[in-house]
Amino acid sequence: MRILVVGSGGREHALCWAIAASPLVDQLYCAPGNAGIAGEAECVPIGTMDTAGLIAFCRQAAIDLVVVGPEAPLVAGLVDALEAAGIAAFGPGEAAAALEGSKGFMKDLCAREGVPTAAYRRFTDAAAAKAYIAAQHLATPGVPIVVKADGLSAGKGVVVAATRDDAFGAVDAAFGGRFGAAGAEIVVEEFLAGEEASFFALCDGTNVLPLAAAQDHKRVGDGNVGPNTGGMGAYSPAPMVTEAVQGQVMERIILPTVRAMARDGRPYKGVLYAGLMLTETGPQLIEYNVRFGDPECQVLMMRLQSDLVPALLATRDGVLNRVDLRWYDASAVCVVMAAKGYPDDPQRGSEIRGLDRAGRDPEVKIFHAGTKRDGDRILADGGRVLGVTANGPDLAAARERAYRAVDLIDWPGGFCRRDIGKRNG
Repeated sequence: MRILVVGSGGREHALCWAIAASPLVDQLYCAPGNAGIAGEAECVPIGTMDTAGLIAFCRQAAIDLVVVGPEAPLVAGLVDALEAAGIAAFGPGEAAAALEGSKGFMKDLCAREGVPTAAYRRFTDAAAAKAYIAAQHLATPGVPIVVKADGLSAGKGVVVAATRDDAFGAVDAAFGGRFGAAGAEIVVEEFLAGEEASFFALCDGTNVLPLAAAQDHKRVGDGNVGPNTGGMGAYSPAPMVTEAVQGQVMERIILPTVRAMARDGRPYKGVLYAGLMLTETGPQLIEYNVRFGDPECQVLMMRLQSDLVPALLATRDGVLNRVDLRWYDASAVCVVMAAKGYPDDPQRGSEIRGLDRAGRDPEVKIFHAGTKRDGDRILADGGRVLGVTANGPDLAAARERAYRAVDLIDWPGGFCRRDIGKRNG
């Protein structure tokens, strides 16, 4: 097969790494890719939102399957355009991708279908949103409240406001244009207390195959302080997602959603990523994403024992019930190294040294998320730049191995959290 992966981040590097290992694949391309992905696939300089360019390349290169990594082209309908052009593609169409493209749409579906999630209200007016927040603050003083931009905002459009003034500031930022069109509407919802977890399932429109669970670390600083990011690290498996919890998530959250989407004429095909809060009353849905998580994809691919490609094909073809996946018992930890200034103003262009030395351990894989090559040099070219990922017989061993590799990387322009997986390792 000839496969094209669309994207340029750590998630796409992990997907390329897994796909390249398949005996079914003769040629692998990535558009646009990055300096690390170039070691797994032939990178082609086509942007993820250049639908016409991607279709033209697929025809010229006789691509058999396109795997779309990021959310923005999915929400914009890239899969629909590829399929209309006769090109097989993995990922949800535009109508189904609304589960991530609009938090209000997702919350309304949950309310209609009885999917457990936080109580919420939708707003397009700042004064009305602030009045609602003030009323909630009076009713439950001292309890945080959550303000979310409705549309895509690269993981940075969520504010867990500890005070009323913080919440008002989040409302003003959204309506003031901080997130562009994504902030034209906001969702204000109750704060859920508990453990967060990331749950993934492949869906072919009817059948659902649960994958391994993971836990992400969203805040920029050690101890879960500072602003939300796209993710500063992850580990898998997530011990709190027991077999019983997985059963509850499937029965109460994933399956009702997939059935509702099919009934509404929006059949969901692709990977469905449920961000969960494991509360005292059971798992509740925080949000849906319509693609693999980043950095969760990195730890999932490290633990995946089966060939990924047949599962991707079965998902697209509607025969997921014929596929099973096996996972290594090992634990995996991914530590994200980000450019100083991230998430607000990451500094680009600094040189990263020592990558070969850090990656010599066969149980370590350094996934590139935001890099570019300049001659013999690797330069930082984004906010989240590297995903240093390691396997181990248990979480503590994987964590130690990952940080050992981090310490071998010579990059004064970068930083990372030092507590990824620590509470459960």
